[in-house]
Amino acid sequence: MKILALLSFLVIVVSPAYAVRPNILFILIDDLGWMDLHCQGNANLKTPNIDALAEEGVRFTDAYAAAPVCSPTRAAIMTGQSPARLHITNHLPHQDRFTPEDSRLLPAEMLDHLPLEHVTLAEKLKAEGGYATAFIGKWHLYKGREVQYNPLHQGFDINIGGCSFGGPPTFFDPYRIDFLPDRKAGEYLPDRLADETISFMRQQHAKKKPFFIALWNYTVHWPMEAPAELVAKYKGRPLKGYRDHRYAAMIEAMDASIGRVLDALKKLEAAENTIVVFTSDNGPFGGVGDARPLRGDKGHLYEGGIRVPLIVRWPGKVKAGLNATPVISTDFYPTLLSAAGIAAGKGVASDGEDLLPLLTAGKKLKRQAVFWHYPNFAFHRDNRLGSAIRAGDYKLLEFFDDQSVELYNLREDIGEKINLAGKEPELAMRLKAQLHAWRAETKAAMPKPR
Repeated sequence: MKILALLSFLVIVVSPAYAVRPNILFILIDDLGWMDLHCQGNANLKTPNIDALAEEGVRFTDAYAAAPVCSPTRAAIMTGQSPARLHITNHLPHQDRFTPEDSRLLPAEMLDHLPLEHVTLAEKLKAEGGYATAFIGKWHLYKGREVQYNPLHQGFDINIGGCSFGGPPTFFDPYRIDFLPDRKAGEYLPDRLADETISFMRQQHAKKKPFFIALWNYTVHWPMEAPAELVAKYKGRPLKGYRDHRYAAMIEAMDASIGRVLDALKKLEAAENTIVVFTSDNGPFGGVGDARPLRGDKGHLYEGGIRVPLIVRWPGKVKAGLNATPVISTDFYPTLLSAAGIAAGKGVASDGEDLLPLLTAGKKLKRQAVFWHYPNFAFHRDNRLGSAIRAGDYKLLEFFDDQSVELYNLREDIGEKINLAGKEPELAMRLKAQLHAWRAETKAAMPKPR
């Protein structure tokens, strides 16, 4: 019995799943559109550090946020469950003023926080993988002062700036953000969050402890604020590839702050054993970002609202290049747990798929479709309540105000200009049936007549 116990101990100690767990740096940018990086094809924006990250990793061309607004996507990343299943389908908190006065529909009811009973990604990595966990940036998964739902109660060892705020009062110190003490008047928020990230990485590297850092930046959300020298740099330029010169300045400043974090990883000689994920929570705010050639922007189920940049770098494990496989925010939960050698858990509903076989061996995914459900009005009140499904090259949208559907071939019509529902009624009916079955399975809440 003693020999068996010793052997079991040795297996745990030397097993790669335990001894060499990868660090995880998850960078989530707020409101960064699909066309808001130079490497995504926008020649009018300067993002050299993120471009270099894309060269070293895999860049997904057809990556999606789980929702066209922030809170649902963030909840989906943390739990691996769709916003429909979570009943968190809009940015928090719900406000009656978002509903247009002439709307025939009232938005679906939803929760105003991420319940503590969900086992988050951070909780799994901490409890089963021994990870040190840090949340740095925007949380936006509860309302008001209900601090019992902040990151410290969702599996994170430290929380810097994670509160109920959807956007910062200002990007310059003093920030007036909960859980973010002021430090130096006038410093820029992305730089401050980069400093906090680097400090945590250094501490855990010295302890030889794997870390999971959620660097969920408040930028490039409103208000449009950037260092004065960058604002001046773009102010006199034509508005090409963006609709506000301050937005371009914010993106360049964001890129510089991310570059500092990535450089620190290399200096620690930790880059080789660190998975870096870089993505966005939804499309760009329409007044400042330019999602073209995609249709729509933040708050819409068209591609401009949900298709986002995604870069994954894991040296020696993930082959660099482009990948056109449709993937979605819920995939991060099973993928990162798998990379850490941790089982997602039996009996836990999951709407994501482990991307590791795709990333490391080029294997195709098992699923046939991805889904969205947005039965609420966005802050701008311009969207139509509806759901959507993408299967292969085709995407179908169903709108609840008149039960109409729209069908697009995204390979041939990425701008969603040619509605094929009338020309391909059988395909439209089949995809609509799949969408209805998925809503029933997730118990998706529906809007109600006024």
